[in-house]
Amino acid sequence: MNTLTQHAHRRASPAFRAAAQPFMNPYAAGVLLGLVLLATYAVTGRGLGATAGFAAIATSLAGFLTPAHIEASAVHAKYWNEGAPLVNWTLVLLVGSFAGAALSGWQARRFAFTIERGPRISDGQRLVLAFVGGFIAALGAKLAKGCTSGQALSGSAVLNVGGLVFLCAVFAGAFGLAYFVRKEWL
Repeated sequence: MNTLTQHAHRRASPAFRAAAQPFMNPYAAGVLLGLVLLATYAVTGRGLGATAGFAAIATSLAGFLTPAHIEASAVHAKYWNEGAPLVNWTLVLLVGSFAGAALSGWQARRFAFTIERGPRISDGQRLVLAFVGGFIAALGAKLAKGCTSGQALSGSAVLNVGGLVFLCAVFAGAFGLAYFVRKEWL
């Protein structure tokens, strides 16, 4: 076991977890998320969504590596013509989300580098499943022209039929698949 893994196991030990602060009430967190979404509409005129941040990164890379590709791609041209892609506010949203999560975890004494998994699966299998699931989610976000925060949160908040259908499909898919992947967690 390497030093980082030993440190993560020590940090995730029951004694460490006992010192951790309790999680926030999910209903209070939902209300706060709703207020953040309302503030986003008031300030920016549009809802939350992280896909645009990743598109801004891709546009910057494409502009650096193959500038001619920018004009040929409708997606990249959109971000390129809005100004410097790396100054896109959704990219700042992504960075702030990661920084805020790290700060919150550290402050609540739950920050640890661990691989969350069930007892019947190895770390390697869990990482492969996470990568495959992340790839499928990213592909779905691209096909749906928006991520779960953009489709489910922002779309549902304005009673968009597509957002509501997406939200119902996410829950139906999760409940339908849970039976088949339960061995990964039990």
